[in-house]
Amino acid sequence: MPTFTAPDGTRLAYRTAGTGEPLVCVPGGAMRASAYLGDLGGLDAHRQLVFLDLRGTGDSDAPADPATYRCDRQVGDIEALRVHLGLERVDLLAHSAGSNLALLYAAAHPARVRQLALITPTLWAVGIKVTPEQRLDAARLRTGEPWFEEAWPVFEARMRGEEAEGPFQAFFYGRWDDRAQAHAADSPVQINMEAALQYGSEGAFDPPATRGALASLEADVLVLSGELDGGPRPQVARELDKVLHRAQFDVQPGAGHFPWLDDPGAFRRTVAAFFDPSVHSARTPRGRLAYTVSGPETAPPVILVHGRGADRRDWTDIAGELAADHRVYALDLTGHGLSDWPGTYSFAGFRDDLRAFIEELGLAGATVIGHSMGGAAAWLLAQQQPDLVGRLVIEEAPAMVPLDPHRGPAERPEGDLDFDWPIVPDTDRDLNDPDPAWRAGYADITTPTLVIAGGPKSHVPQDQIAAMATALPNARLVTIDAGHLVHEESPREFLAAVREFGV
Repeated sequence: MPTFTAPDGTRLAYRTAGTGEPLVCVPGGAMRASAYLGDLGGLDAHRQLVFLDLRGTGDSDAPADPATYRCDRQVGDIEALRVHLGLERVDLLAHSAGSNLALLYAAAHPARVRQLALITPTLWAVGIKVTPEQRLDAARLRTGEPWFEEAWPVFEARMRGEEAEGPFQAFFYGRWDDRAQAHAADSPVQINMEAALQYGSEGAFDPPATRGALASLEADVLVLSGELDGGPRPQVARELDKVLHRAQFDVQPGAGHFPWLDDPGAFRRTVAAFFDPSVHSARTPRGRLAYTVSGPETAPPVILVHGRGADRRDWTDIAGELAADHRVYALDLTGHGLSDWPGTYSFAGFRDDLRAFIEELGLAGATVIGHSMGGAAAWLLAQQQPDLVGRLVIEEAPAMVPLDPHRGPAERPEGDLDFDWPIVPDTDRDLNDPDPAWRAGYADITTPTLVIAGGPKSHVPQDQIAAMATALPNARLVTIDAGHLVHEESPREFLAAVREFGV
């Protein structure tokens, strides 16, 4: 493992995973070797993760002076690592007790922190405490679990400060499966107990001073809580809103204290979206929607909506062209890309995604360009709320005529997907038997509309697309012989049609 030297001469080790911009990861425990972080749910696919073994843990040396295990005395170790890595500013991710060290570092070196993610943080450094009652309240959320009756008296005893043996660690995980049990079993050998006792010892924290210093922190901060976590509960973590003026708060459903183990995909999407400077997030009732934006801020807005199984990246080339004279927003619908994956889907749900996105960002009257499933979501929104859509371009969108014959059950492909597989069977049900009111409401779509068809190479019935275009009161039809992926196969012709339409 690579090493560097701390200010007091202690040799410290770290490991790396992935490629790209470094993201320094500070473990909790307190004072647990960084191995327990694993690859943070596959986050190494998005960033180079730099896992620091704090002094006296993992492959790092123990210091000559045990008093330097105290949290505030390790701030210099983080700064030495930043200098060693040659970073002008550092992105930090800290878990649990490690969040205190990250906050103290940010307070001491606010200009050196670019972004900061606090994962299920303990917040002693800023005077936010977790009470035994709060931990017990969180533990009671697990009453339906098969292990609860055995674990509950052990947990109660631990909260009273008594020694008791049993599966109390189950309360720290969203799923007490084999993987969680193995992870918990590693804890005793990974934690330096002497160091843990020193970590938060007298003098380590001065909450008023730290809160005052953090008032000048300009870095964006993500605070990610587990829905089932008691240390702290999400509502307690939200008290950081009084300390950090650029904090955003997320709660991972079904997660405990180690959210990357409970649902790696949900954890990875949330954290990757936060640390990607090109990705923004809109908070909506249906979940977090990730999006990119380009073009002049004062230019007329255009919203690009992808098809099934795609995401905002599907529009990269088209967005680049339109950004010359438009403010271009390309979003990930729920279940796609870096947006939340709620697990159940429908065309009406994607319509609601689009509505919430427009309302959240104040984009009423924008031009909306949608492909396939995204096109259907767009015309369903224009049908329901025409005031939200100024102009409408629908490319190869289904006309919502019942499929004949119906589609049968689809088989999930092997491997990881960039979208949530239930989208396919859920939307196939809509395509097989769409709501008749959707077709009956064609005449309600009064928005100026361009319908782009892909011609005979497309699998979408072209006669149905033509019939829909005819039924819309203010629509024109353009056919580009490119198949279903018109904007990818014939981008020049696609853009020419869109420009001629007045976009």
